[in-house]
Amino acid sequence: MGYKLNSVTALFILLGLAGCSTAGNNKQVKTNNADTHFDVNARYEHAQGLKTQSEYDASRQFTPLKHHKTLVNYVEQMALDLVDTLESVSELDESINIAVTSIVDLDATLNNSNQLGNQISETLIHQLQKFGYGVVDFKTSDAINVNRRGDFVFSRDIKNLSKKHMASHVLGGTLIYRANGVTVNTRVINVNNKQVVASSRKFIPIYVLNKEDIYLSSN
Repeated sequence: MGYKLNSVTALFILLGLAGCSTAGNNKQVKTNNADTHFDVNARYEHAQGLKTQSEYDASRQFTPLKHHKTLVNYVEQMALDLVDTLESVSELDESINIAVTSIVDLDATLNNSNQLGNQISETLIHQLQKFGYGVVDFKTSDAINVNRRGDFVFSRDIKNLSKKHMASHVLGGTLIYRANGVTVNTRVINVNNKQVVASSRKFIPIYVLNKEDIYLSSN
């Protein structure tokens, strides 16, 4: 009887010791988990802070390593925007003839253009003509100027240009310069009543202009 009592007592003692060990281990695991949880949160907050700082850093500009975008692609989109509205106008007036002018800087004079502005207007002439609209090139002189340098039909001298009123509409626009590109606003205007019948707004990233070596300084 005494032997059995001692065995039972020893069993309870062993169970008690195992319980204490398990409780200690659970406490240690809980502490380690808490420490690990704190470390993860701290690292996550640090990473988020770096990401936010990177996203809102104005000195950094997005520049893709490789891209196939050209200035012509953006001018095509401008022409599509204009044509979408011009379709309803052409249904009412089939004799639409558009004179395309240089896209100018949005400044106090509206008389300054550059390579970008002239290149956009030249491309718009092609795009509008391709969509089936009559385009008037008012820079064409009444006579061909022949000299030692070549044969010339274009002129910017108003004396050599036709005095006839050939265009029913005129296409013009402005350039607004940003740190990461240029915003181009274009519109088609009725010559008779000055009403805007179509418009477009397009942003051209600076990396597209740099790829084609387009100078933005005024002529």
